[in-house]
Amino acid sequence: MKVSISTLLAQKGPQKFVVSADATVAEAVHEMNSHKVGCIMVLDGDNLVGVFTERDVLHRVVAANLPAMTTPVSQVMTTPVETVRPDMSIDEAMVTITEKRHRHLPVMDEGKLIGLVSIGDITRWLVQAHQNEAQNLWHYITGNYPS
Repeated sequence: MKVSISTLLAQKGPQKFVVSADATVAEAVHEMNSHKVGCIMVLDGDNLVGVFTERDVLHRVVAANLPAMTTPVSQVMTTPVETVRPDMSIDEAMVTITEKRHRHLPVMDEGKLIGLVSIGDITRWLVQAHQNEAQNLWHYITGNYPS
């Protein structure tokens, strides 16, 4: 499917949930919980320096017995960050997610963070596209076009 990430972002909305690199793990987790997301992007000024995910909380904080109230998120975030361009196709992004085993991909345009796509966003898009295609084929085969 040659639909671009920018098309998906336009439908989803360019929500960006971020914390600063000097935020604590507790602050980052609070932000994630308040927005009901599994990933938050970490910025140093306007620069994307990492992502912090639920997996990071489990593996790098809880398993390491680090104190969430004082540990800076920059110490336990995932870095370097795999990003995608807005002109990248959804299919290409899915390959990146599958091969690199990432669940979240920040979208960068000319060095600027413009959004985030998740495996859930892409899966929802693909399911909807396949449902639409199946429905159109059914209408074509049966001659039962909607008015």
